[in-house]
Amino acid sequence: MPIDPSVAVGADLGTREFSWTASDVLLYHLGIGAGSRPGDQVSPDALRYTLDGPALQVLPSFGVVAPTFHETDPPPLDLPGCEINLAQVVHGSQSITVHGPLPTAGSASIRTRISEVWDKGKAAVIWQEGVATAPSGEELWTVRSSIFVRGEGGFGGDRGTSEKVELPDRAPDTDTTYAVTPQQALLYRLCGDRNPLHADPDFAKAAGFPAPILHGLCSYGIVLRTLTDELLGADATRVGSFTARFAGVVFPGETIRVRGWREGSRVVAAATIAGEGDRDGAPVLADCVLTEA
Repeated sequence: MPIDPSVAVGADLGTREFSWTASDVLLYHLGIGAGSRPGDQVSPDALRYTLDGPALQVLPSFGVVAPTFHETDPPPLDLPGCEINLAQVVHGSQSITVHGPLPTAGSASIRTRISEVWDKGKAAVIWQEGVATAPSGEELWTVRSSIFVRGEGGFGGDRGTSEKVELPDRAPDTDTTYAVTPQQALLYRLCGDRNPLHADPDFAKAAGFPAPILHGLCSYGIVLRTLTDELLGADATRVGSFTARFAGVVFPGETIRVRGWREGSRVVAAATIAGEGDRDGAPVLADCVLTEA
């Protein structure tokens, strides 16, 4: 069978050693749009993302990409007990929880396992969880992600849970937009995701898209940065965790609308396409929850 939960669940996906520098952090921040607004080149808040030095901070979503930041090959998909085709797979959701402010440079190892496999009937959902640890043994961050595998359900497994985030019935505390640049995906792919779906027009068309699409994790970083800037005083150290479900695609050149509501020590949010004809209002990220450190 293509997916065997008895083999997959609990499977150790190994430990990866990695390191990063301030230059990697700067490139990542530029890849998710930091410094792109008029006046950002002289804004103290914006320069905390884009200028190396003692004021440089690290947006926690960098931890999601740090282990593979220097990869130049398309991402592999070799999971024990899961014989699946990359063309059937979409990123389902992503979360990161940090255990303190991320250093602007350092080294770590991350150990990853398959934590759950859900049977949704027409599809399967495979969850992975990883913990990044410093050489001292200190846990730095925990990542959790899911992939949605079309056509691989029906194996009689657990359906799993579905936790929808209800948006408040009031005006949002922030309602802002970000214009995705035409070269955004080409820049963001330098952060370790060379999937041709985001760069090669012919590959994108073969996958059913009229043009290359923006990386889901780029949208994830854009939304987290926007919420941090708008509701946390542009202070990345105030972010304790961020979770989101990937609900739709973004094409470079489109505009993302981000709405966020404060609820005590957390922010709930949603991201949609803004002002793009029949795509106006199309979902981008849903079930977004940011918790403060």
